[in-house]
Amino acid sequence: MMLKLIRATALAIAALATQPALAQNYPNKPIHLIVAFVAGGATDTLARQLQTDLQTALGQPVVIENRAGAGGYLAWNHVASSDPDGYTLMLAENALAISQALYKKSKSPFDPLTQYDAVTGIAVAPSALVVANTVPAKTVAELIAYSKSVPQKLNFASAGIGSVSHLNFEVFMDKTGMQAVHVPYKGGGQAIQDVLAGHVPMTITSVQAVKGLVESGKVRALAVTGSTRSPAMPDVPTMQEAGVPAADVELRFWFAIFGPKGMPAAVKAKLSQAVASVLNNPAVRERLAKLDITPDVIPGPALHAKLENEIKNWTRMIDAKGIKAE
Repeated sequence: MMLKLIRATALAIAALATQPALAQNYPNKPIHLIVAFVAGGATDTLARQLQTDLQTALGQPVVIENRAGAGGYLAWNHVASSDPDGYTLMLAENALAISQALYKKSKSPFDPLTQYDAVTGIAVAPSALVVANTVPAKTVAELIAYSKSVPQKLNFASAGIGSVSHLNFEVFMDKTGMQAVHVPYKGGGQAIQDVLAGHVPMTITSVQAVKGLVESGKVRALAVTGSTRSPAMPDVPTMQEAGVPAADVELRFWFAIFGPKGMPAAVKAKLSQAVASVLNNPAVRERLAKLDITPDVIPGPALHAKLENEIKNWTRMIDAKGIKAE
């Protein structure tokens, strides 16, 4: 027993001793940043906004991989099972917490609180309620009235079951009494494309993902989820201005980087420093501001606590409303 303890202690000391070397040598090859949804959605948009700057800060290519499917779980499980060496990372959003709250009673062993290391928070951004041009409504009140006037329930698109867009719309319906049928996609990009084509009348998605479509008149934004109007869409009212009561849960997107459990502290620190330096760059902040993305750098421990609180808050909301996975 004593010999095992001595060996374990020696291994722990050796691991700690190698961390400065890891930090000095890291990174020495491309870093893969995994996005759980298809190209064009909120998380993918932010990843590509920061890709070049992160490459410069880290001195290595940052390869963005879209691994869509199973509401995010294909990507999440891929990252959780990867080597914790800092070369496979994940840019995640609220969906990570929402899905855990929604599927908490399933038999899946997945648990982001125990299978990931929280590296750093990155940013927050509001969502927008948008409708296809085939929908005559120009306000939230008109949309609710229109939904009651048609023979069949309207559909709404989302980035997948348990995604931010799905649960945000569930909150919207709960607060307004509106009824609609959920149509899940493999990511926000596909959902937006079908709203754009008029196949599905409406969705709630990130401002940055639809800003250009709204400005070009291809879709119509009726409200945003932030507490104040979006600088990217100053003419669009907030949900509360549109008459929707305030919710008890966070309806903005938040974005953060996670890695497999067991990443060396020195590697996490180097990643956090690189992200902070990028987000402190005035040119980057100005570029993100045009998309209504606000940098929100959060240290790893605080990010872990945020994820834990988000899971608790969404679990309470989902249970109270009786929302079930399809």
